[in-house]
Amino acid sequence: MSNPHPASARVAVVVGGASGIGWATAQLLAAEGARVIIADRNTDLATQRAAELGQTSATVEVTDEAGVAALFDGVVA
Repeated sequence: MSNPHPASARVAVVVGGASGIGWATAQLLAAEGARVIIADRNTDLATQRAAELGQTSATVEVTDEAGVAALFDGVVA
């Protein structure tokens, strides 16, 4: 059965995506064709990782509710 929602039609926001499990997840999703936004509080590393994958990065501190809301507002826009 084919997937009605191919990865190429998806946008994935990977919070903590600059290292560890988040980085591995971002790599997998990008390899599957998804548009990936690597969201991390480490701006420099997130930018570097996003460039490695040809994707986008964003700075976010998950304890800042307004910052997280702004991130997702930007993604949706």
